Amino acid sequence: MNETLIDDLKTTSMDASLSWNLTQNRIVVSDKQMINCRADLNQLVPFKYPWAWEKFKRGCANHWMPDEISMAADIELWKRNQGLSDDERLIVERSLGFFSTADSLVGNNIVLAIYRHITNPECRQYLLRQAFEESIHVLSYQHIIESLGMDEGKIFNMYREIPSVNAKAAFALPLTQNLADPFFQTGTLENDQKLLKDLIAFYLIFEGIFFYVGFSQILSLGRRNKMVGTAEQFQYILRDESMHVNFGVDVINQIKIENPHLWTAAFQKEIIDMMKEGVELECAYARDTMPRGILGMNSQVFEDYVKFIANRRFTQIGLPEQYEQKVNPFPWMSEMIDLKKEKNFFETRVTEYQVGGALSWDDE
Repeated sequence: MNETLIDDLKTTSMDASLSWNLTQNRIVVSDKQMINCRADLNQLVPFKYPWAWEKFKRGCANHWMPDEISMAADIELWKRNQGLSDDERLIVERSLGFFSTADSLVGNNIVLAIYRHITNPECRQYLLRQAFEESIHVLSYQHIIESLGMDEGKIFNMYREIPSVNAKAAFALPLTQNLADPFFQTGTLENDQKLLKDLIAFYLIFEGIFFYVGFSQILSLGRRNKMVGTAEQFQYILRDESMHVNFGVDVINQIKIENPHLWTAAFQKEIIDMMKEGVELECAYARDTMPRGILGMNSQVFEDYVKFIANRRFTQIGLPEQYEQKVNPFPWMSEMIDLKKEKNFFETRVTEYQVGGALSWDDE
C-alpha cells in the first residue's frame, strides 16, 4: 500500500473519530431541566417542553397594538359631564392607577429575576415574548390615560398614594428584590424554594388574582356599551394575562416534578398563607373601588369572584381549595378569556384575535 493511501486512511480515521467525539457531546433531552440546568442554554432543540414552544408561538400569533383600537367614543363619554357616574369614574381611574404600574413591575420581574433562573431555552423564549407583551400592556394603559386627558401624575402615583393599590404592589416588590440580587443563585433548598415562591406569587397571585377585580369592572362597563375602546384593550390584555398564568402554572408544576424535595408540607403551608393574604388584599381593593353597588354588582360579589378564582389557583398547583365559593358569579368572564370563542362583544370590528392576514373583520 503506497504512503499516500495510508495517509488518506489515517486522515479519514481521525476525522471519523473527531466526528464521533463531537456528536457524543450533543445535547439530549435528558440534559435539560427547568432550573439548575448546566446544558447549553443557547441551543433551542431538542425540545424538552414542547408546550412552552407552542405557547410562545401562540403568543406571537396573538399580537395586537393599542393604537389599532379607537378611543373616540371613550373620549366623548369621559369628557361629557353626565357621561359616567362618579363611581364609574373611580373604577376607571383606580384600574389604570394599579395596572399602569403593575405590568411594569411584572416585566421587570421577568427581565431582572425570573429569566436568569429559568434554565430552559424554549421557556426562555416564552419569557421574552411575555416581557414584550407586558410592555405592550403598559403602552395600552398610557394610550388610554393620554387619550382621556387624565392627570398622569395622579394616575401613576396611585400605587404609592392609594392604600388599596399600594398594598398589592408592596406585597410583590420584596419577592422581586430577593431574586434580582446579582449574588442570588439557585441550587440550594432555600434558594430554589425562594424562586418557586416568587413564581407562584407573580403568576398565580399578581397576574392570576390581583388583576381580576379591575378587569371585570372595566369589562362590565364595556358590556354596557360604556368605555368600549378601553374595555376592548382590557379584553386583549386579559387574554394575554390568562396565557401568562397558564404558562406559569406549567412551569411551577414542572419544577415540582423535577424537584419534589422542594414541595414540603411546611412550604405548602407557606404558599397557602401567602395566597390567602393575596386574596384578602384583592378583596380590600374591591371594597375600596366599589363603596356602593354599581353595574349590577357590589364588593361582596367581587369577593365571591376573587375566592372562586383563588380556589382555581390552589388546585392548579396541587393544593386544596381554601374557600367555600364554588360558583363563578361572573360566568361571562370565561367567554372573555376563551381565545377560541371570539365574540364581537363591544360592537367593534375585530372579531378574531390574530395577527395580520389572520384577522377577520366585520362590516361596519
